[in-house]
Amino acid sequence: MMKKLLVAGLVSWAGLTGMAHAMTLEEAALNSLRTPANVERDQYRHPVETLSFFGVKDNLTVVEFWPGGGWYTEILAPLLNENGQYVAANFETNPAPEANSPAYRIRLGKALEGWLETHADKVGNAKTVTFDPPHKTSLGESGSADVVLTFRNMHNWAMAGQAEMVLSAAFDVLKPGGVFGVVEHRAKPGMSLKSGYMEENEVIRLAKAAGFVLADKSEVNANPRDTKDYADGVWTLPPSLRKGDTDKARYLAIGESDRMTLKFVKPAER
Repeated sequence: MMKKLLVAGLVSWAGLTGMAHAMTLEEAALNSLRTPANVERDQYRHPVETLSFFGVKDNLTVVEFWPGGGWYTEILAPLLNENGQYVAANFETNPAPEANSPAYRIRLGKALEGWLETHADKVGNAKTVTFDPPHKTSLGESGSADVVLTFRNMHNWAMAGQAEMVLSAAFDVLKPGGVFGVVEHRAKPGMSLKSGYMEENEVIRLAKAAGFVLADKSEVNANPRDTKDYADGVWTLPPSLRKGDTDKARYLAIGESDRMTLKFVKPAER
């Protein structure tokens, strides 16, 4: 009886004080909004280990560059809904005709907005900001974010000559001491960006030029089976499987790409 009273008292106190449940990364990875197809990719993307490496917790403000299909949104938006803030730096969904924006970006951007609206009861605290370099390059108020994340986008910005402005935007929105986390397809020396892979040293150089300090590296998303010699580039591998059924078993056996996982920090003010 005393135990029941104590529990009831704690629940009542939590309600009075507005105390919110602290969600763990493990709980976020198992939340009911995740689609089975995305969960299946955990074996390649290691979300719990990756987000833990970047220091992501449920009470932080986290900005994610170009969520695309929302793979990490399904984890981050519920994780940050009660105690933190998830900000999706989304594609431009209403571009000017002269912008010639790729149709897939408009489609994915609208789908992400729709997903957040549909699940507003569970992720209603999430926000979006349009990030469309070189036209729209602000991620929010300067010094307002604890963590900025990008997953497999760096090669796109580098090919477009936009990497410097993107990294500048990340640096600006972060608080001093904030983390910039990068996961990117890792190239062999001399590979073309058109392959979808990017050299690790080049990512580090660009980040340092923007003012970041390399704090740590992780091999959690490494894949030594990835030979990186495909005529159709990284999109030959799953999940894209650009060659269709041709040699499909071979590429499924390789799995998703070999990826660098880099943790940068914005230096604290002196």
